[in-house]
Amino acid sequence: MKLAKFGIGTSGKFGVALVALTFAAQPLVAQTAPTSGPIDLTKQAKPPVVAPTVAAPVAPVAPSAPVAAPHWTQSDAQALLATIKGVGAEGLFPKDYQPEVLSAAIVKGEGQELDETATKLFTWLAEDLRDGRTPMTARVQWFAVDPDQDTNPTSLILAEALEKHDVKGALMALLPTVPDYAALKAALPKAQTQKQAALIRANMDRWRWLARDLGSQYLLTNVPEQMLRLTVKNKIISTYKVIVGKPGKTATPQLAETVEGVIFNPTWTVPQSIVVGEGLGARLVGNPKQAEREGYKVTKAADGTIYVVQQPGDNNSLGRMKLDMPNEHAIFLHDTPNRNLFNLTARALSHGCVRVERATELAMTMAILGASMTPDDAVAAHTSKVYTKVPMTKTFPVYLTYFTVARDVTGMLRSFPDIYSRDAPVLASFAQPRQQHTTQRKSNEEVIKLDNPL
Repeated sequence: MKLAKFGIGTSGKFGVALVALTFAAQPLVAQTAPTSGPIDLTKQAKPPVVAPTVAAPVAPVAPSAPVAAPHWTQSDAQALLATIKGVGAEGLFPKDYQPEVLSAAIVKGEGQELDETATKLFTWLAEDLRDGRTPMTARVQWFAVDPDQDTNPTSLILAEALEKHDVKGALMALLPTVPDYAALKAALPKAQTQKQAALIRANMDRWRWLARDLGSQYLLTNVPEQMLRLTVKNKIISTYKVIVGKPGKTATPQLAETVEGVIFNPTWTVPQSIVVGEGLGARLVGNPKQAEREGYKVTKAADGTIYVVQQPGDNNSLGRMKLDMPNEHAIFLHDTPNRNLFNLTARALSHGCVRVERATELAMTMAILGASMTPDDAVAAHTSKVYTKVPMTKTFPVYLTYFTVARDVTGMLRSFPDIYSRDAPVLASFAQPRQQHTTQRKSNEEVIKLDNPL
């Protein structure tokens, strides 16, 4: 297999009507709000005062016995052994799951040893197929929490596998459903070098770090590709070039969030690093007319802190739209007044946020699909040049991912530059024996708020 060099273009300026019509028949999942609030227990009736009584001695509780492993028939164990031996097709290594140990236990026959051995190895394989083999410590800046172990716990997977006597089927049902994973799987046996095969395995595993099912409709940015795609039922409907974070402290982290609102004509609160560090606040605080000419509103708090807010307009640093997706990193997708930068091949230029080509088209499409706005109302919100926030009434996931071997937006499998050098720790983990899974769900690196779009 030859991995083509990076290079992709997009066309069209405003495809809102076409995209919206394409989505019209697609179901969106409605969000629901809690129907009741907390109960103030301090307002409940107080119990009558009674004389204290001497408690009877409590007998010590014996420690509970360990839960016995479920029973494995030899045929179920043989099915597990066959699945382990064939797991190389999924980019994993059979040796990680001790096939020789399982084979020896099968030879000895049914009993406690086979039950414990098969249960342990099934658990290891299920964890890796569902959650990924790569330990969390090797997933640099990975803050996208995978919900699969909550929605499909290992105990239920094992119970179903043994009840239905379909061990392989239960394990294969854990594989990612996106066509990109299938494309990588098909490419793995065609790899021409060990390095190429290792990169394919690493990127197959990255898909397992995400939810198995990304949703019926979602936004996904592949940071190394520097492209955003709008996807419905695993089909790409629309694509956009993006500008992502510069390598280093302003690199875009990997996230799985939800769009909660579309903001037309956003304001931008200038960070104190610019207000104070670059003297913007001191220059404008005493000159409101100059601030107005430059498109800023300046206020001074009682404690002397100067706040500068850039007003809506074509020169606003966020451009004419912003997708509100609350997260601890202050990362979001937005427009930019410097649209000429989308013509560059290398677009890792931002302070972490993702700038989107044809952002107004995306904003209108999201408002129509996720907030049930009419096309006319969406156009009116944009052209008003007034700050307008449109809350989403239907869920819309957004994923900021990192794949260095993946299908591009045309469907072709390609390699992309490892712009943040995040391949090395993943490859190193695959070169080492499998590590036991821990309770860690995301990177424990420092969270840096990357709210500067400049």
